[in-house]
Amino acid sequence: MAGHKFHWNDWCPGCGNFGILSAEQQAITELGITKNTVIVGGIGCSGKLSQYTRIPVSGVHTLHGRAIPFAVGIKLANPSLEVIVNGGDGDLLGIGAGHFVSVGRRNVDIVVILHNNGVYGLTKGQAAPTLFRGMKTKSLPRPNINDAINPVTLALASGYTFVARAYAYDVPHLKEIIKQAIKHKGLAFVDILQPCPTYNDINTKEWYDKRVYKMQDMDPVVKSESEMQEKLKKAIDKSYEWGERIPIGIFYKNELVPTYEERIKTSAPSYYDNYPAEQKIEYEKKLTTIIDPLLEERKVSEDN
Repeated sequence: MAGHKFHWNDWCPGCGNFGILSAEQQAITELGITKNTVIVGGIGCSGKLSQYTRIPVSGVHTLHGRAIPFAVGIKLANPSLEVIVNGGDGDLLGIGAGHFVSVGRRNVDIVVILHNNGVYGLTKGQAAPTLFRGMKTKSLPRPNINDAINPVTLALASGYTFVARAYAYDVPHLKEIIKQAIKHKGLAFVDILQPCPTYNDINTKEWYDKRVYKMQDMDPVVKSESEMQEKLKKAIDKSYEWGERIPIGIFYKNELVPTYEERIKTSAPSYYDNYPAEQKIEYEKKLTTIIDPLLEERKVSEDN
C-alpha cells in the first residue's frame, strides 16, 4: 500500500516530479477515490511516485516498460478500480513503446501519465525518446543523433480518447487536467512537461516558463461521430506546435468510443457481475476460481 507515514524521497531538489506528485494526490483526494485507486509505476524516477504517495491508495512498482500491461491487467480483473500509470519518457516511449501504442486499440478505462523530461534521469542523463536531435544536455558526450517522438501526436494516432498536456510547475492546472483524465470514460493520456534540474540543462523551468501557454480557443470535446475526424485532425495539427510557444491543456476528448470493458461485456454479459477479482474462491485441497458462468458465455460450439 502507498500512503506510508514516512518514506525517504530521493528525487533531486527542484525536480518536476514533486509537482506531479502534489497534483496527483490533490486530484485523487478531491475526487474522493482514495480507497478505490491503484497507482502503477514503471522503472525510473517517475516510477517511484507509487512509493512516495502519502494518501491511502494502492501502489505497484513494476518492470521497465511494462507498467501499462500491468495496469490493464488490474483494470480488467477489477473494472471498479481507478488505475493510474506513471512512467517516464524512456519507460513508456522507449522499451514500453509497443505497449503504449497497442493499448490505444483497446480504449481501456485507465489513465497514463507521462513524466516527460527528455532524459533518463535515474541512470545519469542519457538521451530519452523525447529529446530532440541535435540537443546536447550536460551528461551527453556529443549531441543527440536521434529524432524525437511527439507523445501527444503518438497518443492521438494510437487511439487514446483523452489526450492532454500539462506543466509540472503549474500544479493547480495540472491537478485539474488529471481530474479530467480520471473522470474520462476511456483511455486517457497526460503528457507532463517535467524539467530535470540535474541532467537536462536546456529544457529548464526558466525555459518552459517563457513558452508554455494555456489553450483557450480550442474545443476538444467530440459531441457526435460526424465531427470525430475533424477534431482529431485539429488536435494532431496543434500537437506539432513547439518552440517559442508550447500549448498545454486538453487536445482531444471523445467518449463516444466504447471502452474495452464494454466490448468484453457484449460477448460476456456477466462480466461486471462476476469479474475475476470478485469471483468466489473455494478451498478443497486446492484453490478453485468459480468462472463457469463466464466460460459458458464464451463457449464456442463444436460445430464452429
